[in-house]
Amino acid sequence: MRSSEIQLLPTERLDDLLTHELHIIQSAEVFSFSMDAVLLARFATVPRRGRILDFCTGNGVIPLLLSTRTEATIDAVEIQPRLADMARRSVAWNKKQTQIKIMQGDLRQFHLSMGYGVYDLVTVNPPYMPANTGDQNLNEHYAIARHEIHCTLREVAAACSRMVRTGGRVAMVHRPSRLTEIIEAMREVRLEPKRIQLVHPHAEAEANMVLVEALRDGKPDVKVLPPLIVYNNKNQYNKELMDIYYGPQHEQPKG
Repeated sequence: MRSSEIQLLPTERLDDLLTHELHIIQSAEVFSFSMDAVLLARFATVPRRGRILDFCTGNGVIPLLLSTRTEATIDAVEIQPRLADMARRSVAWNKKQTQIKIMQGDLRQFHLSMGYGVYDLVTVNPPYMPANTGDQNLNEHYAIARHEIHCTLREVAAACSRMVRTGGRVAMVHRPSRLTEIIEAMREVRLEPKRIQLVHPHAEAEANMVLVEALRDGKPDVKVLPPLIVYNNKNQYNKELMDIYYGPQHEQPKG
């Protein structure tokens, strides 16, 4: 049994993260995590030890997934109080309090309390859409998660740059349509893109996600990785996606 003092609110549910017996608290009333968060948590180059920061953490899915890959301490920041509370309870439910700390706050101000250049890795799954584009959801939680209401892309890049050490990494998931903006925003604040991977729902479809990893004060030299194809022609996850979600148990032992 999990700790009895961890309570679910009436609209909340406990979902299985399908790895390492982890679970996460979610609710239809607020924005739930999706595949982009899972892919980012597996894409990022994670230090074995040290310090990691996750901005726009939502209900804390990325810190939980990262905790399966590293012994580093993980701080996570979420501006919405309700989501930050859900993330804290999810961390407690999984007994990860000694490794993961959830903080409610504004990423634009985070350096004022934490200082500069203190993390080895910063991950971020920011809002994808500019504030005045598309139809904004009437649900405030959804609108903040999807639209740049509290932070622009350039503000996100600047916040990441402030917090990562020289030689440290920043990993972001976003939309391919904004890749040029992402690269420009990163380079303006001394983050040099080093790895880029496009994600396609099907082999014949346009990419609908892009993963970018940058190095603080790195030299220009970017690797464009092979594309990640989510579904095969039977509309089932490809093996690479199965391995990301469930681990590489499908691989044959080597040698």
